[in-house]
Amino acid sequence: MTWASWTTRGVYSGHGGVLTEEVGPLSGDLTIHTTWAEGTAQITVQYTDAADWFTMAGSPVPCPSEEASRALHAAAVEAVRQGAAATVPPMQPGPEQTAGEAAAE
Repeated sequence: MTWASWTTRGVYSGHGGVLTEEVGPLSGDLTIHTTWAEGTAQITVQYTDAADWFTMAGSPVPCPSEEASRALHAAAVEAVRQGAAATVPPMQPGPEQTAGEAAAE
C-alpha cells in the first residue's frame, strides 16, 4: 500500500475559520494534516497542540497521486488562512490532465 502524509502547524485561520464535520467552525492557531492512501486524501484539523482531530468539511476526497495530495494539502492550508468557513478546496488539474484536455480539443 502506498501512502503519504503532511502536517503544517501554526496555521492562523482567517475570519470565519475552517468548517469541520464534527464540531462546525474552528478558528485560531490550527494544525492541518493530510493523509493520502489508495487514491484518497483525508484532511483533518486540530487546535495546535490539542489532542482531538476534526475532519475538514468536504474530506475525504478522491486524489489520484501523492503529488496531487501534496498540492491539495498546500491548498487546504491556504484555504484555512483565508478563513470564511473554509472547506476542502477543489482539486486543480495536474499537468497530465491539462495536456489530455488540450489534446482532446
